[in-house]
Amino acid sequence: MKHRFFLFFLLACVSFATAQNRTSRMDSSVTTTHQVTIKGQRITYTATAGKQPVWDEKGHPIAGLFYIYYEKTGVTDRANRPLVFSFNGGPGAASCWMHLGYTGPRRVNIDDEGYPVQPYGIRENPYSILDVADIVYIEPVNTGFSRAASDTVSKTNFFGVNADIKYLASWISTFVSRKNRWTSAKYLIGESYGTTRVSGLALELQEVHWMYLNGVVLVSPTNLGIVRTGPVLAANMLPYMAATAWYHKKMPADLQQKDLTAVLPEVESFTINELIPGLTQGGFIEPQKRQQLAARMARYAGISEKVILEHNLNIPMPFFWKELLRDKGYNIGRLDSRYLGIDRQEAGERPDYAAENTSWQHSFTPAINLYLREELNYKTDLDYYIAGHTQPWDRQNRNTDSTAEDLRQAMAMNPYLHLMVQSGYYDGACDYFNAKYNMWQMDPSGKLKDRMEWHGYRSGHMMYLRTEDLATSTDDIRNFIKKSTPKPGQPAQYRTGKGF
Repeated sequence: MKHRFFLFFLLACVSFATAQNRTSRMDSSVTTTHQVTIKGQRITYTATAGKQPVWDEKGHPIAGLFYIYYEKTGVTDRANRPLVFSFNGGPGAASCWMHLGYTGPRRVNIDDEGYPVQPYGIRENPYSILDVADIVYIEPVNTGFSRAASDTVSKTNFFGVNADIKYLASWISTFVSRKNRWTSAKYLIGESYGTTRVSGLALELQEVHWMYLNGVVLVSPTNLGIVRTGPVLAANMLPYMAATAWYHKKMPADLQQKDLTAVLPEVESFTINELIPGLTQGGFIEPQKRQQLAARMARYAGISEKVILEHNLNIPMPFFWKELLRDKGYNIGRLDSRYLGIDRQEAGERPDYAAENTSWQHSFTPAINLYLREELNYKTDLDYYIAGHTQPWDRQNRNTDSTAEDLRQAMAMNPYLHLMVQSGYYDGACDYFNAKYNMWQMDPSGKLKDRMEWHGYRSGHMMYLRTEDLATSTDDIRNFIKKSTPKPGQPAQYRTGKGF
């Protein structure tokens, strides 16, 4: 009997030790100190790289989420310093893109237009927003170094629209409590699918964790469930095609000699007032009207009237990427149409590969691995997952990613919550005009529009890779944070009604 008790005791100790070891692997960090010059100001900051667990309902760790937390040192009033949570998209994309490309204190080594430069590496980012806010870059499960405790929990607990929003909101709440940041003004910024994510998080944090935000920034947003298919979506792609044609000098001379921002309003007006009504008629549109629309589309899009008619005025995007520069032997990038690719043959309906994505992987993969392990001193044998490890993704039970309504409701309930949308004119995946159009449709009452703003930039999906746009877009974030962070002692907008 004594031996049996001892065996049970020993097994319990081993089980406890195993659980403790598993938890420690999911709950550890390393902090280092650095400096960076931002807008002429030398700033000292700490960088904490580590993992924080995701807990189940019984308090057991089911995943370890990797994060990097930048905190400016020497701040005497941390309560009044804003805190930004940053996400990338995919779903399945790591946070390195926004981290080393956009708002972080270090930037990947690329040229002024965003193209790769060797040797690979990083340098200071003089446009980082660390001068105005502390920043947390979060890697959802199976991105970066984040991993689930077991494969059995990953698919149901993490890989889906609803699951993603639920566990990340809980993780953020825990992080804010651990770092004692409940009094800080809080912001979410997401890129691509990350915009679907942060739009849903705004309401989830508010309703489930009683955490009220000051701002949400959508970088190259998805359609958020507003316009998914149909003639409106198809018509709204024309302004993007026009921007791309202008960049590659495929427009008629009278348009080409104008600046891009002088051309696009004309195309947008035609899209809203003529093309959308025309496409909604489908095959019943009058032949003469069909011909007129095709001629105008050809004028703006830089492709022939003949191929537009062959596609019934609805140009598939892969065909456009292949067709625009077919006569020169190139295709153009999906996420950034400034990039050129070389296909096996000039014939065909779509490019052989994504020229822009290849370039970006080229620059970022070596840089993030070098930076985390050497400068931030985070040592691990895990592969840093850039993308592609979160499939299949469950899109059920939230009306197929329609988180725009979540964000609208969060803004209606919280008069301090502001929205900013940022788009690149040359992004063919999350195009600028559908982003603008979706923002208009998100608030049909018009009562929230004073807290919404949209900005366009002369680059693609990752508009921040172009230095000129990086400078402008980070200043737009600074201004957004400044005007959406109430001054100490400012009267509550609920009482004064100023937020409505």
